[in-house]
Amino acid sequence: MAFAKIPKEHKPLFYSVLPDDPRVEAKEMFGGVAAMVNGHMFGGLWAESAMVRLSPESQAKVLAMGGAPFDPMGRGAMKDTVVLPAEVMKDREMLRAWLLEALEFTAAMPAKVKKGSMGAKAKPAAKKTAAKKPAAKKTAAKKPAAKKTA
Repeated sequence: MAFAKIPKEHKPLFYSVLPDDPRVEAKEMFGGVAAMVNGHMFGGLWAESAMVRLSPESQAKVLAMGGAPFDPMGRGAMKDTVVLPAEVMKDREMLRAWLLEALEFTAAMPAKVKKGSMGAKAKPAAKKTAAKKPAAKKTAAKKPAAKKTA
């Protein structure tokens, strides 16, 4: 999927149709907006449209409407994600409905554990090394004095 700049008017539109749900967090990313729930992205602006995370059945509906698999890097589509047809951006209620469906689908996934939080694997503590004692000064060994013979 070729890169296309996100139209400026899409940001306020996207914010205005996001589901009014306390679990939803919107983040500005890569020149667009991503909608998150429990640490997972469920929707976001992409090129001249929006991408959503949906069940396989709903993905098939989007593809039948002229949508496309979401493949932002050209290395294969991201799991469970599709790009809505650009016409959806002209229909606020349809965009809102797809985002709500994406929210409900994604919210059913286990929450991501944030890196560095208590739930994440803790790194083993660095071993403390004992303070080294300063090296004792070595004194030159004295040769025994030679015996004088009379």
